[in-house]
Amino acid sequence: MAHRFESVQQVRDGLRDVHYLADDGIAGVAFLADRLGKPVLVEGPAGTGKTQLAKSIAEVTGARLIRLQCYEGLDESKALYEWNYKKQLLRIQADRASDSWSEVHDDIFSDEFLLTRPLLEAISADDPVVLLIDEVDRVEVETEALLLEILSEYQVSIPELGTITAKQIPLVFLTSNNTRELSEALKRRCLYLHVDYPDMDREKQIVLTKVPEVSDNLADQIARIVRSIRQLDLKKAPSVSETIDWARTLVLLGIEHIDAQQAKETLHILLKYQTDIAKAAKELSATK
Repeated sequence: MAHRFESVQQVRDGLRDVHYLADDGIAGVAFLADRLGKPVLVEGPAGTGKTQLAKSIAEVTGARLIRLQCYEGLDESKALYEWNYKKQLLRIQADRASDSWSEVHDDIFSDEFLLTRPLLEAISADDPVVLLIDEVDRVEVETEALLLEILSEYQVSIPELGTITAKQIPLVFLTSNNTRELSEALKRRCLYLHVDYPDMDREKQIVLTKVPEVSDNLADQIARIVRSIRQLDLKKAPSVSETIDWARTLVLLGIEHIDAQQAKETLHILLKYQTDIAKAAKELSATK
């Protein structure tokens, strides 16, 4: 299979063209994932662009994005596949005159009655695919076992049909917010990438990219204030997406220079806990 990227710089340039500003670390891991055919485990705080990275890579490569949103209680029938039992029952009733159960069995356990879920869909796809396994830390440890065969061999074993092997190797991104420790077996199969909050200059560039109406001066103020707020002891620091929302809010309000009062009046866009808002308001009053 042809490689998707020729160099790390090509990855950076491609991501920039779709408005994702990646550093060499992010671009380098994406490049290696393509060359080595290995999945990428992307860890870091919520709202730092982990999910968006997979979406942007799909956009850059022209691949179809298949997303498995993880949650507590996720099982094989929602992640891999399940049989269409109602359709199977109808076929059994239609074939009840048949003398051979083996013929009926082979008939109802065929592709026609198989309901593919995201993992099997990614494996069996003919077209290029980016598989996003989002918030993998939300599933139970036992559920991780469902992923191991796919992440190591890019294949799925179905007892009634046999082994389905990938027709093309998808680019796989697993995201984690570190709500629990993932198993060593899962980590061994992946390249590792930690995506943290961007530094001030990069966040300013993100704001300028995502909010074209914002001025350079306002973007600079936004990045500085957000950086100072993140240094407080908060229940939840503002994410990059919330920084962008705040920038859009300030533009809509016609604010060009942020004073302490304007910042405090719009803190609910950045912060989602009243205790955090109170701490940030106090900090802004002391520094302005």
